Amino acid sequence: MVNRSTTAQSSVAMRRRGPPAMVTLAAMVALAALTPQAVARQARSAPPVEATAPREAGEPIMAIVSIKSQKVTFYDADGWILRAPVSTGTTGRETPAGVFALLEKDKDHHSSLYDDAFMPNMQRITWNGVALHGGPLPGYAASHGCVRMPFGFAEKLFDKTEIGMRVIISPNDAEPVDFSDPALFVPNKEAIAAAPAKAEALAREAAEAAKAADETKKAAAAATREAALVPATLRKLQGLKTRADTELAYADRVLAAAQTDEAKARAGDLQQKATAKATDLGTQLDTAKADAKSKLDAAAAAKDAAKAAGPKKTDTAKAASEAKLALEPVSVYISRATQKLYVRRNTHKPAPDGGGEVFDSTIEVPVTIRDPGKPLGTHIFTAMAKNDTGLRWSVVTIDNGDDAKDALGRITIPQDVLDRIAPTAMPRSSIVISDEPLSAETNYRTEFVAVLNNQPQGGFITRKPTADVRVARGDVVEDDGFGSFFRNWGGQPVAPPPPVNPQRRLYYRPVQQQQGW
Repeated sequence: MVNRSTTAQSSVAMRRRGPPAMVTLAAMVALAALTPQAVARQARSAPPVEATAPREAGEPIMAIVSIKSQKVTFYDADGWILRAPVSTGTTGRETPAGVFALLEKDKDHHSSLYDDAFMPNMQRITWNGVALHGGPLPGYAASHGCVRMPFGFAEKLFDKTEIGMRVIISPNDAEPVDFSDPALFVPNKEAIAAAPAKAEALAREAAEAAKAADETKKAAAAATREAALVPATLRKLQGLKTRADTELAYADRVLAAAQTDEAKARAGDLQQKATAKATDLGTQLDTAKADAKSKLDAAAAAKDAAKAAGPKKTDTAKAASEAKLALEPVSVYISRATQKLYVRRNTHKPAPDGGGEVFDSTIEVPVTIRDPGKPLGTHIFTAMAKNDTGLRWSVVTIDNGDDAKDALGRITIPQDVLDRIAPTAMPRSSIVISDEPLSAETNYRTEFVAVLNNQPQGGFITRKPTADVRVARGDVVEDDGFGSFFRNWGGQPVAPPPPVNPQRRLYYRPVQQQQGW
């Protein structure tokens, strides 16, 4: 029931206040009438806000994209350095939440599907069409799977990042938290100090072994060719010797049958020549037989030498490669789903098909996880910088399961793997623990690609591998080509990686650290 007295008093007051009071009341009524969707639309109309840390920025170590808050934050060794709003994938074309790394950079990328749409300062995180790039930001999720950033922000950022930088896409807000645990890699100062010289010495040894192997291989081939001629030479000399013996036997018969002195003289001369010829060919045959034995023995020895040089070449090359990789940050992925441990390090070698760089993947071993039926969650441990004890670590959790410390404590990394990678671990090294298997998008041109299966993934999983020429060019697209062209971790054969258009302006080299922004 309406209070008429109160209403009358309000009417009088409004008349006294005049038009401004009417406007205020009207605004209040209009605001109260707004639906939640309308309020959300008004909030989305707010202009994008970027933030820069009030300090000198270092080299970016990781980027964290929050799908919930539609923002991206970049971190260096001392904390956040840049923040900006983003626009991720829409319903059905969601940006997959998970763990990624930068694979390729293209300053002037254009879409092959959307009328040559401009996707400037593209930084790829999967080969099936997910990337960070400059684009329009309406204030809400609006892309076809990529992470759009403000145009100026993307341009400013482009030259600061390097291939292999960690990109974490979280369904909720997440940030790195300082973390320490005895299970994390503890580098050895002596090993780190000796690593460059060791890599150089082993590279020389590998080069010498390769040269020696090539020389022994050539020598074995030449000796084999010479030995192959021996049978034919012996057959020819043996034939000539047999014919000479026949001629000598004939000369003996002619001499025996000669009746006159003249006939005997001719027969004697014939016999003398036949004897000389047979004797000479006998000497040649004996010499050839001895030479043949020598050549056959030499060919056998050369083959043995080449056979012995092969493993040495392989072993020294492997040692040199391992020593060179020890100079790079190491990334480890431990999957509860597969009960395996995977190691990745960037070789900085251009991929043979022309797109991206090759990542070493020689270490892939079973791992022991206590209580394997209990979820671990997804935790990303990152070595942020050096400190007095070795490395200062942080952890980012993007999928709840076990507590990060407890999850790490449930894992036993094989000692031989630790011996290979822990002594020379350096800043930007990482350990990722997850319940998820590696995505089929993980291949020789990626570090790790792992997506959260309890979150929407849009076209990332619904699209099948396709030979669409638009995707075969290696173009980043926002709603096509989400199938895997590469290694299928389930063991199914897939098509080889496509070549990349050589006319595109691609950036593969790690950039040097620059001070300031």
